[in-house]
Amino acid sequence: MTTYTHGHHESVLRSHRWRTAENSAAYLLPRLTSGVALLDIGAGPGTITADLARRVAPGRVTALEISADALAITRAEIEKQGLTTVDLAVGDVHALDFPDDSFDVVHAHQVLQHVADPVAALREMRRVVRPGGLVAVRDSDYAAFTWFPESPGLDEWLALYRSVATTNGGEPEAGRKLLSWAHAAGFTDVKATSSTWCFATPEDRAWWGGMWAERITNSDIARKAVSTGAATEADLQEIAAAWTAWAENPDGWLSILHGELLATG
Repeated sequence: MTTYTHGHHESVLRSHRWRTAENSAAYLLPRLTSGVALLDIGAGPGTITADLARRVAPGRVTALEISADALAITRAEIEKQGLTTVDLAVGDVHALDFPDDSFDVVHAHQVLQHVADPVAALREMRRVVRPGGLVAVRDSDYAAFTWFPESPGLDEWLALYRSVATTNGGEPEAGRKLLSWAHAAGFTDVKATSSTWCFATPEDRAWWGGMWAERITNSDIARKAVSTGAATEADLQEIAAAWTAWAENPDGWLSILHGELLATG
């Protein structure tokens, strides 16, 4: 795993806790049945994990994170929700510590854009899924983010994020590349789709814009941008102000494109 661009600042976790199986894995849900064994790679704060666990119960879900510290965040949510069918594991998606054919479903949301070798990661997912099982991945495509009204500050934000993510070894345009990565990993039965998140109500704008105004000045992205000379503290404050202005504009609208993949192992 490369350096996780977003880090685990509370502003980042606040964003990720908004995610549910319904708003982030709808393409997978019709294929889930009770009793299946599911591996959730990059479980993060555990909200999607918890939803998936309820969907497949009494089947067990294994929540995987790259470090014990990251997994502790997952554990806190699982315990908070009182779930007893979730196992927790630390591991690297490039070298999963599970035998071949261990799971019926392997799921990864917003993971491949951050890893050093997404094709190798998909090969590992294919290895640990049972014959006929599913590998399900979803990643955003930053170059396809679009918003209104035009904002030089948000243009600067996007250019800065893509620069930092690439410097960290990631691929911010992962969404459009999922299908090609799956083919390179040896999958032949693949369904590629896309979906969006849209933020346009006053409440959604206040949440999304306020969250990014904080993330761009306080999270790991800010520290990396300043330490590498990609931006100054003053630049980051200007970007934060642009997010605040967008959030307060009654005409403000933003859409985020995601690539999705269902691949049969």
